[in-house]
Amino acid sequence: MHTIDTDVAVIGAGTAGLAAYRAAIAAGRRAVIIEGGPYGTTCARVGCMPSKLLIAAADAAHGLDNWAEFGLRLEGRMHVDGRAVMARVKRERDRFVGFVLEGVESIPEAHRIRGRARFTDPHALVVDDHTEVEFSRAVIATGSSPSVPPVLRGAGDRLVVNDDLFDWDDLPAAVAVFGPGVIGLELGQALHRLGVEVHMFGVGGAVGPFSDPVVRDYAAAQFGREFFLDADAKVSSVQRVIDGVEVMFTDRDDRSRRIVVDHVLAATGRAPNVRGIGLEFAGVELDGRGVPRFDRRTLQCGRSSIFIAGDANNDLPLLHEAADEGRIAGDNAARFPDVRPGLRRAPLAAVFTDPQLATVGERLSALDPDTIVTGAVSFENQGRARVMLRNRGLLHVYADIATGRVLGAEMIGPDAEHLAHLLAWGVQSEMTVARMLEMPFYHPVVEEGLRTALRDADAKLRARLQQRERRAA
Repeated sequence: MHTIDTDVAVIGAGTAGLAAYRAAIAAGRRAVIIEGGPYGTTCARVGCMPSKLLIAAADAAHGLDNWAEFGLRLEGRMHVDGRAVMARVKRERDRFVGFVLEGVESIPEAHRIRGRARFTDPHALVVDDHTEVEFSRAVIATGSSPSVPPVLRGAGDRLVVNDDLFDWDDLPAAVAVFGPGVIGLELGQALHRLGVEVHMFGVGGAVGPFSDPVVRDYAAAQFGREFFLDADAKVSSVQRVIDGVEVMFTDRDDRSRRIVVDHVLAATGRAPNVRGIGLEFAGVELDGRGVPRFDRRTLQCGRSSIFIAGDANNDLPLLHEAADEGRIAGDNAARFPDVRPGLRRAPLAAVFTDPQLATVGERLSALDPDTIVTGAVSFENQGRARVMLRNRGLLHVYADIATGRVLGAEMIGPDAEHLAHLLAWGVQSEMTVARMLEMPFYHPVVEEGLRTALRDADAKLRARLQQRERRAA
């Protein structure tokens, strides 16, 4: 057994782990980084980048559907070459992974330990029974893995998760997607637009990242017009059969239905990779999911010298959040016990469907409805959106009645990724609705839709103020 002594041990070499290691080194501490799986982040290998490559191909194919309305004519039939589509996805995916690997390889070899780590006490780890790491502080950055409900196990070898999909050599004829969340909607719509027959099933009516029921229901209706979507499905069985996977369910008209698909895609969430790493010996308190309890401002687990960052803590499983958390955790591990709150940015999340989805700041479910107004705009008649034939969408902006501050937003619509950034900057800067309306808006642009929603919120804020003044009089 080889023994290493270090100041900071980082478990996991994904986005959060790499950021934590670099922060610890920058602070002048000795550090090692331990990885048991392949190098390369979730984003580069099986997440953000390969999914956007598939979506880009789907968007290019779908663009032809609008030609007739623009007055354009396409002679003949467009053909999707599934093998060529997937070859580009894998080729470009490997290129992005290569950039990550270059960063990993720049780390001194003596600082990189290969194998699966587990705690043996609050200041020691064993890696694959070949190396013992004695440390003063540690950062858990072990990432997450797809979570698959037992009912889907009946699909056998035809059950896939997003990690598997990007290794396909060709596109299948039909897929059942379980989970109309971020991953399910992005991949399901992309496959549909590339000619794959898609049936999408959800539980409890949830669609995308939304908590606002009006925005959620609008999104469900939009996607339901494009492919089969039952956000509150009653699936009775999923079973491997000779020619694929049989899915038995009851539809919304209470009729029994049977479909046979080539694959079942489980897009039913991800679970933090914290099992099997010896947390019972780490001296940290665990929550009901088995995840260490931590302070999201410092990433410290209780009062211990152990920190947790990225998808492993299951707080905000997004790449930019993982990078921020890794940096905060690594910096605090280096300075322990002088732990300090780090910069946590305004929450910002985007879904690259068409229309796009986004949430910013506080979602509606986290707000007291008696203390806010909701500014709304439909993009169905918004000028720039209609010009581009992309006039589908709904934006809700939430503003505090007492201060006029913009607190958050939920939206579906064209260029939502860009509108969300403007709103996130406003939320983080603690801007009021009135202050945001002082900002410039060009014409004709989609951002004018945001201005309409802000004007609606402003009018409602003024009305509430007038009501208060009348009561006082």
